[in-house]
Amino acid sequence: MRTAVLLFVVGLCALNVTSSLKICAFNIQSFGESKSNNKKVMGILLKILSRCDLCLIQEVRDSKGEAIQTLVKELNRFHKSNPYSYVESERLGRKTYKEQYVYIYRNNMLKVKEHYQYPKEEGDGSNETEVFSREPFIVRFHSPTTLIKDFVLIGQHTCPRNAMKEIDQLYTVFKRIHKKWKTDNVMILGDLNAGCSYVTIKGWRAVRLRSDPKFHWLIGDKQDTTVRQKTHCAYDRIIIHGHEIISCIVPGSAQPFNFKEDFHLTEEEALEVSDHFPVEVDLKPNHRYLLRNEL
Repeated sequence: MRTAVLLFVVGLCALNVTSSLKICAFNIQSFGESKSNNKKVMGILLKILSRCDLCLIQEVRDSKGEAIQTLVKELNRFHKSNPYSYVESERLGRKTYKEQYVYIYRNNMLKVKEHYQYPKEEGDGSNETEVFSREPFIVRFHSPTTLIKDFVLIGQHTCPRNAMKEIDQLYTVFKRIHKKWKTDNVMILGDLNAGCSYVTIKGWRAVRLRSDPKFHWLIGDKQDTTVRQKTHCAYDRIIIHGHEIISCIVPGSAQPFNFKEDFHLTEEEALEVSDHFPVEVDLKPNHRYLLRNEL
């Protein structure tokens, strides 16, 4: 028995299958044709995104749909052995301003089981009856390489002036998904504008995602997810619910990724990419599955 355990551990080390699965959320500030045609910006984006096995991209503004195709094509050229696929929402927005949510993921590690575009709220169609400026885009993933096999991501980019109302409404979104897909293991992530002048102490008390202890906020209020030196705001968040997914989080892995510092960029160079840092978290690997499939 002792020999078998030793061989198992040696096998893990030899095959380098101890890595976790990294989930990211990145608001790439107005990502479209201009950025996808900028070689310098794309080079930095490839380095950022290739760190992630699964990433929710927000503020995709390209009406032609070519920018994301270019990005994924370049990513796959950058990482041929671990190819990416993507799933995208419809173009969302109340008037002429439209955005898309896009999940990119390594297709040798993850499979999309189903996805769901949250519908507009019932009402007369006026701005007053619609809570979300851009309704959440929700994807259920199968993940054989991690200890947790299935989980749901709820992606959301809130409108700054309506942030607290939208964050609170995400509780209702969670309840609907829980009923629809019968799962507790949910991650809410994205640029929630959940910091600085967009939130208040009094307002937080009324936000159900904050008052319900079953929801764990992995990116704390004191974190900084902004690129500019003059700001220090925890706009971008990762929130999890469900005993299984909570137990599968790699301790200390939830944090913003400061690509400005890591890649030795000036603030001006970093702002060409985005005014946000990505936020990320790691899920614990399923060593037995990884070793069995490597062998």
